[in-house]
Amino acid sequence: MKDGTKIQWVASYAAFATMLKISWKPPKYTQEEILPFIPDEKELDQLISFCRSRRMATYLQCLKETWADPGEALGLRWIDISGNTITINKPVKKHLPRQLQVSNKLIAMLNALPKKSERIFPMTYRTCYGSYKYMRKRAAEIHQNPRLLSIELRSFRHWGGTMLAHYTNGNVLTVKEKLGHKSILSTMKYIRMIHFEENEFEVATATTVEEAKQILSAGFGYVTEKCGIMLFRRPKRFSFM
Repeated sequence: MKDGTKIQWVASYAAFATMLKISWKPPKYTQEEILPFIPDEKELDQLISFCRSRRMATYLQCLKETWADPGEALGLRWIDISGNTITINKPVKKHLPRQLQVSNKLIAMLNALPKKSERIFPMTYRTCYGSYKYMRKRAAEIHQNPRLLSIELRSFRHWGGTMLAHYTNGNVLTVKEKLGHKSILSTMKYIRMIHFEENEFEVATATTVEEAKQILSAGFGYVTEKCGIMLFRRPKRFSFM
């Protein structure tokens, strides 16, 4: 059992002891800092494509594109969608409301779902996670990829946070805004630059200042200049919204 879990158990028993007027000396634990498991984008896509349920596939795609907490995504309502903008109006604890641009693909998947409830995903977290675990296990067996078993629902958010940190060159304020953190301390764990293989970059070149401005505005980062040609690149496997 991790120390974080022990802290919760101590708090629960403390409330129980107070109610029954039991005297005890609670042990003290410190929340350990661990780096979250970060899957590859292709592994997230494997799970999404493996879903037999349109609702589950759409839910996972929503987690991937909004970087929302699983509970926030479950709380989304149809009125929270306007065009290609999704508004998270029911953030979980320590998160802020926010608006995010999503792809036409996700909007099409959402529009294909039945609108029989105010909520887009009218299911409990327990039911959702139970179905997800079963699907994840089958996907890991079919794809012969045990790493899929380590992908939790929050791993979609962790992947997004890490990609944001990489794509923005560690811009803490941008990552904080997109993830909806109240505290910048929550954002700092994502400021880890991950390594990309050379073939995972898109490359662009420019010979004039105007061309360079256009390329930079498209999210490319400057690398170097050779023979009067400026070279730029950006991660291929992350599409910034």
